[in-house]
Amino acid sequence: MTDIWPTELRVSKDRQRLTVSFNDGASYDLAAEMLRVLSPSAEVQGHGPGQGLTVPGKRNVAIISVAPTGNYAVRLGFDDFHDTGIFTWAFLRELGETGAAKFADYERDLANKGMTRDKAEKPR
Repeated sequence: MTDIWPTELRVSKDRQRLTVSFNDGASYDLAAEMLRVLSPSAEVQGHGPGQGLTVPGKRNVAIISVAPTGNYAVRLGFDDFHDTGIFTWAFLRELGETGAAKFADYERDLANKGMTRDKAEKPR
């Protein structure tokens, strides 16, 4: 168990960002899109090594719920109905510290697979 835990979780008014402040004074502003595409859920990460999915089209995803999970995590719900990711305090801290690099990797992965951060246009 760690001695680092959040003292505040705050969703922005536009629901596009989650601010996480920790008891050691560190604070991170995390984009909803990053939280969604890097979700620790099996749906995104797979059920074993190398099974993770690249999730396109989430540029404008919004956080619609934050539910406590025990004393160690929160379950975030997004407006695309994804709500199975349990974000531990350690994982939120990791995203605060290394999220920019992880998101850059995600963007490279999208490009390599011919995907984009934007939703596909619906056929008329």
